[in-house]
Amino acid sequence: MLEAISSITSAIDKANTLSSTRAVQATRLAPAAPSQSVDFGDIMVQVASNAAQTLRAGESAAIAGIQGKASVQQVVEAVMSAEQALQTAIAIRDKVVAAYQEISRMAI
Repeated sequence: MLEAISSITSAIDKANTLSSTRAVQATRLAPAAPSQSVDFGDIMVQVASNAAQTLRAGESAAIAGIQGKASVQQVVEAVMSAEQALQTAIAIRDKVVAAYQEISRMAI
């Protein structure tokens, strides 16, 4: 799990480096005003950073549970939330790969 988190973290760092000119101010998606434009890259950075934070929280809750500092319910909730975030990240990755493959098959 640590390797998965570190790979997600490195991907997030790369995305943040690429979009360094655009500051992501909110950690949650806020409804956009009609006059504002929303950048898809910023949304994906937010989703990835939220997933990484959720995975870190689940891992730290599991460690706290092993040390006896967290209840079983807290550990289960954090781990289930991390699992859901990981499944969402995998689903997004699969869709991106499928879209790339479809685009690469298009005739120019």
